[in-house]
Amino acid sequence: MEEKSNVTLKKIQEAAMAEFLDKGFQGASLRQIVKNAGVTTGAFYGYFSSKEALFASIVEPHAAALMGRFMEAQTSFAELPEEQQPDHMGEESSNCVHWMVDYICQHREPVKLLLTRAEGTSYEHFVHSMVEVEVEYTLQYMEVLRRLGRDIPELSQSLCHIIASGMMSGIFEIVIHDMPREQALRDVDQLRDFYTAGWLKLMGA
Repeated sequence: MEEKSNVTLKKIQEAAMAEFLDKGFQGASLRQIVKNAGVTTGAFYGYFSSKEALFASIVEPHAAALMGRFMEAQTSFAELPEEQQPDHMGEESSNCVHWMVDYICQHREPVKLLLTRAEGTSYEHFVHSMVEVEVEYTLQYMEVLRRLGRDIPELSQSLCHIIASGMMSGIFEIVIHDMPREQALRDVDQLRDFYTAGWLKLMGA
């Protein structure tokens, strides 16, 4: 019985993946998903309370994985002794970005749902949430540099937001353009070099 239940769940999620990718969350038809899955509406509601609950069942594990690794990178860097932070500045970021590229390439379809088809759900601001975290930790790091005696100019929070938003959007172009893994890694490394040079310029280095 449990095996049959798992098969039905998989059919519903596979039909939903195709419908959400094609039409986005808001445009997707629950009736069409049920029909394509070959189940009744009653059977559907035995698994999910709503279309959004179905969407969440597909994307939540990937949202949690990506945000979890991203937060781990930010906090582990911030927890280093302040005098060690400048020497490790790019290391944790590089490891995190490479991990994210690999993760995206291994889970392309659900990550695409999360990043490009989530309008109308609680996930539609996922990238914005990452940007906000990046800005918060960037401003903290600039304060660390000042305490270490570096002459860091005042940069507005809005400028930091614009820069972080551009960086994040650039990384997630991997998803939008279905880049092969090797190209994605190469492009993202060069993108990081570009933004690093820009930050160094702004910070007077």
